[in-house]
Amino acid sequence: MAYQVKRRKMTAEINVVPYIDVMLVLLIIFMVTAPFVTQGVDVELPKTTTAKTASELAKDQDNASFIIVEVDQNGGLGLSVDNEDMQRGLSMQDLVYRVKAELELNPASPVLVGGDGRVPYSEIILTLDELNKAGVTSVGLMTEPLEP
Repeated sequence: MAYQVKRRKMTAEINVVPYIDVMLVLLIIFMVTAPFVTQGVDVELPKTTTAKTASELAKDQDNASFIIVEVDQNGGLGLSVDNEDMQRGLSMQDLVYRVKAELELNPASPVLVGGDGRVPYSEIILTLDELNKAGVTSVGLMTEPLEP
């Protein structure tokens, strides 16, 4: 009896199970960390294709009261309620306190924030952030219409 050497066929297989495990772990890590990476200010923008003027907003609301917050070119803050004269030179704390007081009296009043075109964008964002911390959930941004 002669012993015959059996030749084994070489197979080229890659075990992908460990790679799938690693990919799932990475996917979970990215899904958990993604909300912490993005930063921004939540602003509820109008759901129309064209912007509305202040008078159109007043017609849409039950009453015609607005809360207008302005940031001037030097970063100074101003507040106007119900189209009264603008009170300028307010501190951020005074502004937030007055806006919260007005919203307690009339919770349906829209808050509109307008800024001078020359003011740094960071000043507008800081104002929006402070209003958000104070519990103002809906803020509109004021603009001027473009001339044709």
